Amino acid sequence: MSDTDLQQARVAFERAELIHDEATVANAVRDMAARISADISDLDPLILCVMNGGLLPTAMLIPHLHFPARLDYVHATRYREQTAGGDLCWQREPTRSLQGRHLLIIDDILDEGYTLESILNYCEGYQPASLRAAVLVQKEHARGVRPPVDYVGLRVPDRYVFGCGMDFKGYWRNLPAIYAFPLDMEGH
Repeated sequence: MSDTDLQQARVAFERAELIHDEATVANAVRDMAARISADISDLDPLILCVMNGGLLPTAMLIPHLHFPARLDYVHATRYREQTAGGDLCWQREPTRSLQGRHLLIIDDILDEGYTLESILNYCEGYQPASLRAAVLVQKEHARGVRPPVDYVGLRVPDRYVFGCGMDFKGYWRNLPAIYAFPLDMEGH
């Protein structure tokens, strides 16, 4: 990362608009966990965290799942710490067998949907017993593709958002709340 990126990240946070505070995020996570538990608690699920964005939502969610589950991760990205997506780049496939398993994919955001759609298609190729997806946030727009998502925590406006796993040039994934760029910074 460059000093310019770090400075832009600091400015973005200083000028950002709070979209969902920490309490709202925590409530949404608990609600998602309750719905997930009701659906798959008896299925011996394998949870697949989508790195890097899904790390914080997964870490926030799994303590509220009161059933035994196995955890693995995939790393597929279109953004590579940029603010616009490109071609999908697979950096790591799961190490556990997916065939015949009940799978739950957890990611940070459903924006245009290309990354999640590719991951779901990849998993479908292994003939899982069931396949579900959970995202902490879904952007409100109609661009891209809309792969099936079973659990959505929160909705966000069609703006560049960061926090709770979502980043700005690799920064601010660690924030416990969700922020949006100031409108005059959109596109940076």
